[in-house]
Amino acid sequence: MRDVAIVGVSMIKFGRYPEKQVHELGAQAALLALKDAGVTMKDIEIMTSGNLYQASAMVGQRILREIGQTGIPVINVANACATGSTAFREAYMSIGSGAYDTALAVGSEQMGKMGLLGGGGGGGGGGISPEGIVGSGLMPAVFGQAGAEHMRKYGTTQEHFAKIAVKNHKHSIHNPYAQYQVEMSLEDVMNARVIAWPNTLYMCCPTGDGAAAAVLMSMEKAKQYTTTPIKVAASVLTSDPWSQRDLTLPDVNTLTRNAAKEAYETAGIEPDDLDLVELHDCFATAELLHYENLGLCGEGEAGRMIDEGETTIGGRIPVAPSGGLLSKGHPLGATGVANICEVVWHLRGQAGDRQVEGAKVGLAHVIGLGSACTINVMQK
Repeated sequence: MRDVAIVGVSMIKFGRYPEKQVHELGAQAALLALKDAGVTMKDIEIMTSGNLYQASAMVGQRILREIGQTGIPVINVANACATGSTAFREAYMSIGSGAYDTALAVGSEQMGKMGLLGGGGGGGGGGISPEGIVGSGLMPAVFGQAGAEHMRKYGTTQEHFAKIAVKNHKHSIHNPYAQYQVEMSLEDVMNARVIAWPNTLYMCCPTGDGAAAAVLMSMEKAKQYTTTPIKVAASVLTSDPWSQRDLTLPDVNTLTRNAAKEAYETAGIEPDDLDLVELHDCFATAELLHYENLGLCGEGEAGRMIDEGETTIGGRIPVAPSGGLLSKGHPLGATGVANICEVVWHLRGQAGDRQVEGAKVGLAHVIGLGSACTINVMQK
């Protein structure tokens, strides 16, 4: 594989845009990424587009109708919550393989207030419904149960999860792209109505509309456009391996652990080498679980990390300096690319008042139950 670099990134402010269509949101983000990279559509050789809820609507081609139909190949991707980051990986693989030198990856989604459904998507499948096995096929229940299991095993408390929400909402006040920029006290979070115990309302991500984009190039070509290309040191995609596990508890851990192991080996780093992480905090319980899944701490130590402030900006390993999905929002197809954008801005020193000082290595993680997990490691 050739070295691949990110040259341009962008995202629009996540929120609700009922007056626009999803391809218009994607087009806006794409044009901003092209401008950031200093290129035009004439320079792009392949486009990958991630969108989940209109997966059959040829969203990538519709975006090109807005920004320039140059006849390039377009790959449309749908992969649960990992849709956008899978599109990014397809762009990465296209360049790393040597087939192309420049690529545009766009993630977009228009969800409004529809909320998170069973598998992070609108379609249904065959087989036994999880409703009759775990009590609910909805994501709040799945991640609530996973958090409760961590409490049972390690003595984690609801307050630990609430502290994660407090941290992320505090981080968000410095992120102009976040859907909500509102600081919350521990009491605000703990006393909010319960959605799926132990997660209260402010421990759950909002859905909405959004788009993000990235321009990738071979490292050789990237150096023609910038003196500080951001290297994609690893881009990994995994799914759940079969196991004879207890079907009453969905596995929200294994595919992330497998992806993390592969990503660290590919990038030639250890978890301690990371300067920041943007992970899939769809619920506060998910963030805490992923501390251990990503190797940021040992088994059962995630609660201690929260208590000691290790994952706040200024701590040992800042997690979700953007405010995370809990504040930034989670328009499914856009999330994976948006997480990558955030890491790139920190590595460039362009994150403003939320900047992680001296950041040189960052990780972006997304998990989609169904199942898919992407991890992208970026280096300055």
